[in-house]
Amino acid sequence: MSQLIKCVGVLTSGGDAPGMNAAIRAVTRSAIYNGMAVKGIYRGYRGLITNEIETFKTQNVSNIVQRGGTILKTARCEEFRTPEGRKQAYETLCREQIDALVVIGGDGSLTGARLLAQEHNYPIVGLPGTIDNDLYGTDITIGYDTALNTVMECVDKIRDTASSHERLFFIEVMGRDAGFLALNGAIASGAEAAIIPEISLEKDQLAEMIETGFRKSKNSSIVLVAESEVTGGAIGVAERVKKEYPQFEVRVSILGHLQRGGSPSAQDRILATRMGVAAIDALLDDQRNVMIGIQNEEIVHVPFAKAIKNDKPINRDLLNTLRIVSM
Repeated sequence: MSQLIKCVGVLTSGGDAPGMNAAIRAVTRSAIYNGMAVKGIYRGYRGLITNEIETFKTQNVSNIVQRGGTILKTARCEEFRTPEGRKQAYETLCREQIDALVVIGGDGSLTGARLLAQEHNYPIVGLPGTIDNDLYGTDITIGYDTALNTVMECVDKIRDTASSHERLFFIEVMGRDAGFLALNGAIASGAEAAIIPEISLEKDQLAEMIETGFRKSKNSSIVLVAESEVTGGAIGVAERVKKEYPQFEVRVSILGHLQRGGSPSAQDRILATRMGVAAIDALLDDQRNVMIGIQNEEIVHVPFAKAIKNDKPINRDLLNTLRIVSM
């Protein structure tokens, strides 16, 4: 198959993540290094349907490694969710003579890639680009480290106010189905607790937190809450505290899209670059329909089915670590 790949397309899809530009740069330059043409597809899968495609040369990706967001933009595309829309996307790829595709995104993006690959026997390699760090088969995803550092910096600043006013702050961070940002953000920022969806399914985290003597020896406390429907989010948790524990003065802060922005960290730039080069190597090695992951600092190829369908487990030891150091 590798002899047939003369042109590679690259797109970013779903929520943007710091480091996506570094990945685009690596894919582009690695492909050119290996004698391939490269075409950038704007606005994700929508760009395949509307034909928003540009030939990329090495200068197209100059001076972007330090930039947040994605130069290829990203957008939702309801049409691509249908077999007819994916057929239209495939026809665009054929018309543009794009022989293989590199998709950078999260769970939804890779789900779309898997369907397109299956329905049209088309070679696609995925890169895990999501701040949630929730894709199975990789220790870390592109954008997670930068987002975690942003959470830590924001919580550090909020703590100044919490201490001054002796308040209980619930800070909501992203992570609809995964508590990696909340849990590790709590440890990094010295927060007292984290309320995450993985544990909310098993027990009442708020009640446990209060009943174990929460805040007895402190004049202020900070709790990180994942924005999941399971946890109720920071507003839901705060409302419950007001009803059940009125002795606490409660405040809520929702970090929102602050977590997505900013210049990527060194770790995210290195990770994205390694994965981008590995994506082209995978295509040259006749790999298809796999996600590039990293396990124990080694590049691995994870079938789309595993990356998408399997839940990535939270490290339970970290929960215990947080309990111990938050006394």
